[in-house]
Amino acid sequence: MSIKIVTDSTTYIPMDLRKKFDIQVVSLSINFDTETFLEEEIDNATFYKKMDEAKNIPSSSQPSVQNFCNVFENLLEANHKVVAIFISSEMSGTYNTAMMAKNKVLERFPQGIIEIIDSRSNCMEAGFVVLAAAQAVEKGLDFAGVLNAAYRVLDRTRFLFSPHSLDYLKKGGRIGGAEALLGTILQIKPILTVVNGKTAVFDKVRTKSRAIERMLDVLSQDAQAKGLERVVVHHINNPAEGEALSQQIRERLNIEVPVYSIGPVIGVHVGPGTIGVVYQTKEPI
Repeated sequence: MSIKIVTDSTTYIPMDLRKKFDIQVVSLSINFDTETFLEEEIDNATFYKKMDEAKNIPSSSQPSVQNFCNVFENLLEANHKVVAIFISSEMSGTYNTAMMAKNKVLERFPQGIIEIIDSRSNCMEAGFVVLAAAQAVEKGLDFAGVLNAAYRVLDRTRFLFSPHSLDYLKKGGRIGGAEALLGTILQIKPILTVVNGKTAVFDKVRTKSRAIERMLDVLSQDAQAKGLERVVVHHINNPAEGEALSQQIRERLNIEVPVYSIGPVIGVHVGPGTIGVVYQTKEPI
């Protein structure tokens, strides 16, 4: 009996790492006025072009109970234990739906073992939890060891990002209308983060360059104080600035930093042009 890792599409773990660690992904969906796509079935370039041309901002939807049941049942039938790590329950109903599926599946497979973890975040901040679990499996740790490896990461990560506009966050209810309007009028560039599973304001500055400088300063301070294990730059349809930020981190910390594009589901809630950094420290933050 082996252990299999399951996550959802909003972690944006690149395909090479998914294949290396045999990570299974349950896809959320993206909905235009007359079309619906699984996030896993539409590439980012195509999606952002369609979004730019669409009359209305598309919406996202979580996987169905049956989607999760299919994945869990297939794994239990193959005599695997399951560790599943999903987007924050404060951001999506995905976690709660997965719990419903787990309970349903275990009625059929009462000896099965499924542990579901609320990552309390999204994108690669959640992805780091997934990768920690996957690497623990690769090392041959038992089920408890894999869970400990995943839970250990939860208080050792930070996600800092600066949206190009507050309009998408306002529409999705992630930031208040008054705050969004004030930010636009005063040309404030907020630096956002994730706290207790929710999007929160980390700092407010006046320019994008200052936002990037502030994120670099916080990363550097945390790296010095807590040690650094992993760093990833994220962007939403903004590859040039993503590469530029990666280069700035390399120059400061003398490390290689991969750049990962954020896909449709998080993209519609935060908006194109967003730039950010996700990192994991050796000690709790």
